[in-house]
Amino acid sequence: MSDATLIKGRPRAAVNREENLLEVDNLSVTFARKGSRPVHAVDGVSFEVRPGQVVGIVGESGSGKSVTSLAVMGLLPSRGVTTTGQIRYRGQDLLGAGAKTLNDLRGREIAMVFQDPMSSLNPVVPIGVQVTEVLLRHSDVSRAEAKAEAEELLRRCGIPDPRRRLKEYPHQMSGGMRQRALIAIALACKPALLICDEPTTALDVTIQAQVLELLKELVADLDTAMIMITHDLGVVAGLCDFVNVMYSGRIVESASRRELFAHPRHRYTEGLLASIPRLDSPRGEPLRPIRGTPRDVISWSKACAFAPRCDHADDACATPDLALLVDGPGDHRMRCVHPAPLPGADQSAPADAAEGVER
Repeated sequence: MSDATLIKGRPRAAVNREENLLEVDNLSVTFARKGSRPVHAVDGVSFEVRPGQVVGIVGESGSGKSVTSLAVMGLLPSRGVTTTGQIRYRGQDLLGAGAKTLNDLRGREIAMVFQDPMSSLNPVVPIGVQVTEVLLRHSDVSRAEAKAEAEELLRRCGIPDPRRRLKEYPHQMSGGMRQRALIAIALACKPALLICDEPTTALDVTIQAQVLELLKELVADLDTAMIMITHDLGVVAGLCDFVNVMYSGRIVESASRRELFAHPRHRYTEGLLASIPRLDSPRGEPLRPIRGTPRDVISWSKACAFAPRCDHADDACATPDLALLVDGPGDHRMRCVHPAPLPGADQSAPADAAEGVER
């Protein structure tokens, strides 16, 4: 798709490809409630996103993925929530930014596709109004121009008869249509960074594939960087350039997509990949799920949080605050005392995670 067909409006700031677009450094989010122990939902998370790059954040429910995205967007409540660390967008600290600055950035520079379209869209406002209000807030267009652009956005997002759909309410649309409408709203102002929080969770397999293909095409057309938050490794395999695997609030492994799938090092990542059914597996071969639940954890300040569910855990795993260490080519990092062996390595010799270089 050529630049001439892009939705018009106030252009975003030029992107410097020599610098990171987003930098998250030692981000921690703690929820506190009177009479209860504090919950460390995110605990020292650091990652970067380059212009045009698709970065995946993978993990089970409760690992801290969605809280991380809400912290980046500045959408966490102020009461009972403590957020520390740094979130820099184009070098600007977002955690210290005021409400006006964040409101100017959200929608125009940074946009988000939420997990549940039915609860994300206003049920008593027509779809057309919800799309045009983004354009009117961030672009120098009239209402008539915004309506025409909203119609074109819905058409580009694969919604048939977009003129009629603009007048409909969310409950009059299918789940796939509502998700496409959310994507249209998020991409209305051609943001430089798009955050997708499990955008295909409630959709059937066919619609999932269509929505993911749509995201892939639109992000490529608009040269938009994307953070894809998911628990589906199939989504990661087909979409992401770089992957961060989260467990119990921390990143336990990070690598390029090819390196992660070819040589998973952390035992949690290994377990996630082993639990996926394979078409080439012998008939009747049982699945290999990770034992236990995400609630079976130990505090990172005492030991590896994954140790209670790990088949390879021993006394050495009771190491407080394991560091994320370089372990392989292409900035492959992992946080594990007994990582999975590389092909050709001596499996009888215990791996020493301390041989890496601390992040």
